[in-house]
Amino acid sequence: MPSAVWQWESARRRALRSARIVLPPPTGLPSPLRQWEEEHLRGWRRWVGELPALARRSARSVLIGVAAFVLGMQVASGRNVVMAGVDLKDRVAAAEQALKASQGELELARLELTRLNAIIDNSAKYRIPADLSAAIYDIALSEGLDPDLAYRLVRVESGFVRTAVSPVGAVGLTQVMPSTAEELSPGIAYHELFERDTNLRLGFRYLRQLLEKYNGDLHLALTAYNRGPGTVDRVTQAGGDPYNGYARAVLGLP
Repeated sequence: MPSAVWQWESARRRALRSARIVLPPPTGLPSPLRQWEEEHLRGWRRWVGELPALARRSARSVLIGVAAFVLGMQVASGRNVVMAGVDLKDRVAAAEQALKASQGELELARLELTRLNAIIDNSAKYRIPADLSAAIYDIALSEGLDPDLAYRLVRVESGFVRTAVSPVGAVGLTQVMPSTAEELSPGIAYHELFERDTNLRLGFRYLRQLLEKYNGDLHLALTAYNRGPGTVDRVTQAGGDPYNGYARAVLGLP
């Protein structure tokens, strides 16, 4: 659609022709208004050509550029500058809100993609069903434990066997002791310790508590998970070495 400036120039020329006034030939210098319009059209075409580069800039910079362009067109078309400015602020605010919403959706999509990749990779790495891999990953995060550490713990404790029972009575995927389970979840029934999600949650919660007890010392927390915190504390207080190689086995260290 012709711009307001071009329409004005055309109307002026028609009026002059009707009054039998000879206009300069088309090959002459353009009128100031024609020159103004051509300069702005060239700027607009250049802006369109630079869209790929603009896309790599910050979203806010792009919004400001678009807002400035729209404001210029509104002013050129004779709209009230103040009203145009108010309208533009509303448009920019709405655009920023939409942008924030889109960024939030993209971040959620990125997190979900990271989650799915980790579940698939660990399912293949440990040769376990995808649903078990997903349970370990999700429950570890919910209990504040690094999922990679959680996979390693379950591998060493039970070999990913849900019904595993040790000679000393440790139960399930994380080989939690019934007495420890009772402390973590008073009133829990013995058969519940064989439930996948329940056992994972209890074992991961217990390890996180040990990490807090030992101020983030992973080797000491893992040793306490295996030997019991009471034993580790007694040996440490007596000046002995509490480590038995368990922590290194979980972490895959030689």
